[in-house]
Amino acid sequence: MSTDATNADDDLKERVTNFLRRNFPQIQMHGGSAAIQHLDREAGEVTIMLGGACSGCGISPMTIQAIKSRMVKEIPEIETVNAETGMTGDGGHGGGGGMSPSFPGESSGDDGGDGDEGPQAPF
Repeated sequence: MSTDATNADDDLKERVTNFLRRNFPQIQMHGGSAAIQHLDREAGEVTIMLGGACSGCGISPMTIQAIKSRMVKEIPEIETVNAETGMTGDGGHGGGGGMSPSFPGESSGDDGGDGDEGPQAPF
């Protein structure tokens, strides 16, 4: 790869990073992160991974959609944006696709039957 191509890739990477910081400050403000996983200038394609608090966040699908629609308009070299949080539900994280909430006194069904309903609520 020539120096000019490397400089062009670095420039595009910097513009994508600045786009994310400028247009989506709420990602970092809410404990999330956005990182470029892959950038192919020739194909006009970028892959963004949202992490931290974005994983499992209820509004991350809307954030991803906004990134996809706005980035292709603002950065002409980018034609395709792939973005995800890593929480695809395809079993990639131990086959669970997420955790179910648990509450004090709730039986997990392991050996059950002892009649213990757990601690009483303080109200």
